[in-house]
Amino acid sequence: MRYSGFRVIKEGLFGQKGWTPAWRNPEPKPSYDAIIIGGGGHGLATAFYLAKNHGLTNVAVLEKGYLGGGNVGRNTTIVRANYFLPGNSEFYSHSLKLWEGMEQELNYNVMHSQRGLINLFHSDGQRDAFVRRGNSMVNQGDDAVLLDRDGVQSHLPYLDFDNVRFPVYGGLLHPRGGTARHDAVAWGYARGADARGVDLIQNCEVTGIDIENGKVTGVQTTRGAIKAGKVGMVVAGRSGQVAAMAGMRLPVESHILQAFVTEGLKPVIDHVVSFGMGHFYISQSDKGGLVFGGDLDFYASYAARGNLPMKEHVMDAAMTLMPMIGKAKVLRSWGGIMDMTPDGSPIIDKTPTEGLFLNCGWCYGGFKAVPGSGYSFAHLMATGEHHAPAARFRLDRFATGRGLMDEEGTGAQHNLH
Repeated sequence: MRYSGFRVIKEGLFGQKGWTPAWRNPEPKPSYDAIIIGGGGHGLATAFYLAKNHGLTNVAVLEKGYLGGGNVGRNTTIVRANYFLPGNSEFYSHSLKLWEGMEQELNYNVMHSQRGLINLFHSDGQRDAFVRRGNSMVNQGDDAVLLDRDGVQSHLPYLDFDNVRFPVYGGLLHPRGGTARHDAVAWGYARGADARGVDLIQNCEVTGIDIENGKVTGVQTTRGAIKAGKVGMVVAGRSGQVAAMAGMRLPVESHILQAFVTEGLKPVIDHVVSFGMGHFYISQSDKGGLVFGGDLDFYASYAARGNLPMKEHVMDAAMTLMPMIGKAKVLRSWGGIMDMTPDGSPIIDKTPTEGLFLNCGWCYGGFKAVPGSGYSFAHLMATGEHHAPAARFRLDRFATGRGLMDEEGTGAQHNLH
């Protein structure tokens, strides 16, 4: 079934009775060519590109809950390609190009809105850093515009520009950055993968990984054993636990990242705005709610909830940057489990076990990477070769120290624990 404006009007006139399920709900088969552990955005995108780009359709996605029920359904929805370091820069540039063609490719409205992203700076040193970042972005083929104070004020007149501690000096505008509807991304990839023959199996928790003579042979699940010659682990904050089933200890820590949304308001924030001195970022959803977040809760945890001190920290930053937000009522908050690497950059690589592949360490930037991650991981699983944009996301960089990509100093920093 294809979606179109005509179909929406027709179904509206006839009681919405003509829609069919977006994907099947199959029973697991005894064996598959490949299994993807994790039914989030990255796992579903991997399955879609395995089928679309490589013709591998005897594939199962195993999800212990429901599709899109993890971090892809609980994030601040930001899409961007404003990275600085080689390795990250080309990957996120590739991912953004996939975002721009995603709705046509999936025939699904993911509400991708390239409303522009503005990173504010508040000192001469920050300005210099953003000039370098902007030049790197332009050299990569992406877009960046340096704004002075007046330029920022023309876009964001509601900020407190004269805050004594953090006056706004200017900002770096990334016009192609923006937001998307997070759960729609999961649904679009799920529908596209299912249409190509992939089995999406919900309520199927992986409890063990079978390995014989150094080669993966399948998995154990709550719905029985399933054989497979290739297995990909794509489970975000649960990466360390799932990898342990294969005898691996990963260089990741799992932390909680909170996000918040207010009551619905009239349109006021046209862009995504990032506060350079408080790690606060905000945008306005299509339903009118202000969606914002801040720093990680700085303790390791597997609980998908946060704590009050970090809530206070985020609210402090919000009030510092834009005092008007104090009049808005916060409706809810939620927490996602982030798998943090020491350098804050991800891992897409083979493991020492033949046929077992790893996709993890997205820290708190995983949503914008969904299409690029799925594309590159599918390439690796299908061909055994690293996809060029993700070629530096190697696991062994943490053992050797070569090729580390500490983009923002936001990794887990295991040396401090």
